[in-house]
Amino acid sequence: MKRKLVFATNNHHKLNEISHIEGLNVEIVCLKDIGFNEDIPEDFDTLEENALQKARYVHEKTGLDCFADDTGLEIDALDGRPGVFSARYAGEPANSEENIKKVLFELSGKTSRAARFRTVIALIIDGQELIFEGLVEGELLTEKHGADGFGYDPIFMPTGYSESFAEMDLVMKNKISHRARAMRQLINYLLGD
Repeated sequence: MKRKLVFATNNHHKLNEISHIEGLNVEIVCLKDIGFNEDIPEDFDTLEENALQKARYVHEKTGLDCFADDTGLEIDALDGRPGVFSARYAGEPANSEENIKKVLFELSGKTSRAARFRTVIALIIDGQELIFEGLVEGELLTEKHGADGFGYDPIFMPTGYSESFAEMDLVMKNKISHRARAMRQLINYLLGD
């Protein structure tokens, strides 16, 4: 029987990505699956603190083993922005299209387009708190390419590839993505590797 872990999210894009990671030996359930409908706070200025805050909040309310993630796009020419504010960079309500437009506008005229996606996962299991981090380097395109993925995927091309994340199929993206890399660390921990 697979171990069950609560993923502190209802983001169906994240759930879909994680459920397609090869070697996943745990059953991942989302907040909706356990009837958890509360808004989870994200009050901090770092990915690590936000991931921990979300995991602690869900664990304290449910008593279940869980994990939470926080992801940011860090752009060198913008001094690491949008970073922890990636999801709401263009303001509320959060909108990927507007976020992309703002980033592309701020990058106009800049020669460096180097960027990275970074995901931090906080796991609370058997009374322990653990942190896992995944990183993928790349560059930002000048316009959107591809229709798959979500968030900034249409403008992010990972180093060594000629397609944006939004042009890649899910199998390929999951071999190299920041979230998949962090998730693999979590899985390896659960397997005792």
